[in-house]
Amino acid sequence: MGMFWLLAFILWQIIPTQAAITVGGGGVGINIGNAGGGGAGVWIGGGINNGPTPSSPSMSKLTTAYTALQAWKSAITDDPLGILKTWVGSDVCSYKGVFCAGPGPFVAGIDLNHANLQGSLVKELSVLTDISILHLNSNRFSGTVPDTFKDLSSLQELDISNNRFSGPFPAVTLYIPNLVYLDLRFNSFSGPVPEDLFNKRLDAIFLNNNQFEGELPQNLGNSPASVINLANNIFSGNIPASFGIASSKLKEILLLNNQLTGCIPQGIGLFSEMQVFDVSHNSLMGHLPDTISCLSDIEVLNLAHNKLSGVLPDLVCSLGSLMNLSGAYNFFSGFSQECSKLSFRKGGFDFSLNCLPGRDMQRPQPECLVIPGGGLSCLRIPSARPLVCGALLGNLEVNVTSTSP
Repeated sequence: MGMFWLLAFILWQIIPTQAAITVGGGGVGINIGNAGGGGAGVWIGGGINNGPTPSSPSMSKLTTAYTALQAWKSAITDDPLGILKTWVGSDVCSYKGVFCAGPGPFVAGIDLNHANLQGSLVKELSVLTDISILHLNSNRFSGTVPDTFKDLSSLQELDISNNRFSGPFPAVTLYIPNLVYLDLRFNSFSGPVPEDLFNKRLDAIFLNNNQFEGELPQNLGNSPASVINLANNIFSGNIPASFGIASSKLKEILLLNNQLTGCIPQGIGLFSEMQVFDVSHNSLMGHLPDTISCLSDIEVLNLAHNKLSGVLPDLVCSLGSLMNLSGAYNFFSGFSQECSKLSFRKGGFDFSLNCLPGRDMQRPQPECLVIPGGGLSCLRIPSARPLVCGALLGNLEVNVTSTSP
C-alpha cells in the first residue's frame, strides 16, 4: 500500500486540479474536481484489477500501451519472481508494476524496482507519452537506452540504476523534455559526459559507479540540480575553475574516488546551500581556499586521501552546521586554535596521517619533507583583508576573467 500512496502523490502533483484521494480494495483512487462532485475519476492500479472499467475514448491509448508492453515482455528473457505472469490480456492497468491514472485511464507510471528482470529496453516503449515515472533499478537490463525515448514527453523520473547497461552516455536522455531526475548509477556506461547534461533543468543527477572518464565539463557548476553524484568513475583533470560562479542551488556534490588533480577552486564558497562536499580519494593538491568558510550549511566536508597541504584555518572549523570533517591521508602541516578545539568536540573529525606536529597517527617525518604540489599555483583572491562572503561573487568573476586565455 505504501507504493500506491507514493505514486498517487506523484500523479496528483502533475494533474493541475483539486483532488481527493480515496483507498479501496488495495488500489488508490483520486477524485478530480470540486468537492461537490462531478469530477473525473483517477485510478492507480499496479496488478489490482478492481478499478473502474476504461471508457471508450481511452481505449486507443490502452491498446497502444498493450502493444508496447507486450513487445517489451518479449524482450525480457528471465523473470525469476514471476512479475510478468500478470502481464496477460489487454487490461494493462492490472499488470504488476504498471500504474494508471485518469481520466482515461492511461498508463502514468512503471515501477519495476528490484524485480530482477533480465532483458533489454525496446523502442516501442516510446509510445507511452503520458508516463511520468520509469523506475527500473536493481534488475539485469543490458544494452542501451533506445533513441526513441526522446518521445516520452511527460517523463519526469528515469531510474535505470543498478543494471547492466553499457556504452557511451545515453545522449537521448538530454532530449527528454520534462525530465528532472536522472539516475544511471551502478552500470557500465563509459566515455565522456556531455556538457549539455549540466545545462539541462535536472534536479538530481546520479552517474556514480560507472566507467565515465575524461575531464569534468567546464559548465559543471551551471547545473540547477540540487544533487550531483559523479563518484567512483575515472574522471581526471581539474575541477573547473569556474565551479560555483553560476551560484547554483547545489546541496550535495560527490566527486570521490576519481583521478582528479589540481586545486579545489575558490568558487566552492559560492554554494551557500551546500550540505555535502566530498572529494576524497583523488589527487587534489594545494591549500584549501578560504572560501570554504562561506559554506554556512555544510554538514559533511570530506577531503581525505588527497595531497592537500597547508594549515587548516579557523574559519573552516568554525562552521556551525559541520558534523563531519575528514582530512585524513593528506599533507596538512598545522591547525588553527579553533580546529584544535574541534578535534576534541566532534567525533567526525579525522586528520590522521598528515604532517601535524605533536599529533598522534601522523606520517613519518621523511614523507613530510617534500610536499606534493609545492609549486602549484591555485587561483585565489588576492586580498589582505579578511574574507567577506557576500562580496565573493564579484571578486571571483573578475579573477576568473583576468586569468582566462
